[in-house]
Amino acid sequence: MINRNQTYKIALIGDCLAGGGAEKVHALLSTYFQKAGLEVHNCIFVDWISYDYSGSLLNLGIINPESNVAKRKITRFFELKTFIKENDFDAVIDFRMRTNFGLEFLLSNFVYPKNTFYTVHSGILEFYFPKNSLLSNLIYKNRKMVAVSKAIQNLISHKKLAKNVSQLYNPIDLTAIDSLKNKYAVEETNFILAVGSMNSDVKQFDKLILAYSKSVLPNKNFKLIVLGEGKNLMKYENLTQELGINDLVIFKGAVENPFPFYKEALFTVLSSKNEGFPNVIIESLATETPVISFDCFSGPNEILVDKHNGILVENQNLEKLTEAMNSFVEDAKLYQHCKQNAKPSVAQFDIEIIGKQWLELIVS
Repeated sequence: MINRNQTYKIALIGDCLAGGGAEKVHALLSTYFQKAGLEVHNCIFVDWISYDYSGSLLNLGIINPESNVAKRKITRFFELKTFIKENDFDAVIDFRMRTNFGLEFLLSNFVYPKNTFYTVHSGILEFYFPKNSLLSNLIYKNRKMVAVSKAIQNLISHKKLAKNVSQLYNPIDLTAIDSLKNKYAVEETNFILAVGSMNSDVKQFDKLILAYSKSVLPNKNFKLIVLGEGKNLMKYENLTQELGINDLVIFKGAVENPFPFYKEALFTVLSSKNEGFPNVIIESLATETPVISFDCFSGPNEILVDKHNGILVENQNLEKLTEAMNSFVEDAKLYQHCKQNAKPSVAQFDIEIIGKQWLELIVS
């Protein structure tokens, strides 16, 4: 709890409250902050909400949705400016991707208060910073950056994109996950799991399908279940047809509560090209299900200890990915060791711990 004569007011600014990892962290922290006694206000730019959140909400996505793009952007900018000015927030946390650097210059210099924290949730820094360090520092000056992994923190500092860079991991709610994983029964048995968006090639489900097809799993009748949706779905479905494994690879679409699938999976696989701090890994481990992951930039090697709570695979090595899958099926001792260590290994990421670290950061 924050011991002050007046309530500490905080604004959480995001793209939306659905879909991605940054948005999930936004929602989870809003609830933690409110329970800690803060007055929480949320603001989103896109009218898309599926995560539970706490506090008030300014939904800029519903303002003048039918107007032309320029008018809509200008109107929403001034709505946000008024929202920030009238509330006189003690702190602001920005969870958005930031690629419109003209807008970011205006927000940083004329809208956001001094005590503003910009989160960076991806190793693709172009989503958050101009490539030119001089331009980046012109926008952010001495603003406070919060990277979700040590690797991202080090890269921002190395590229001199910001001067004040802290690091806090994404939180998970272990108590909620213990409840959610038992909410319904999964019909399928004997399967491995992959989770993520199919709107880009970042998750590389095609590589995962290829590695799976070459493993011992199809012959042992272990299915591959994929949770997620997006424009590349048909491409992946066609690939399973070409490989003759379309009856073994099951695309379930977007699932509001994936935790029963995590719980029942033999293991979860992450085959991404790059990450930030992958929630898929920590969520799977929280249900006692070990993970196989490419050692991509960034995040997996800050969560997984090879052959302790999962298997770290040489980055983008498909042959090694197949070997790792085989290991978990054929080496019962290794698998049980990793499964036993899975949940204890993510205790450090519980919201009660990460939330407290956030409180210490924003009120310091």
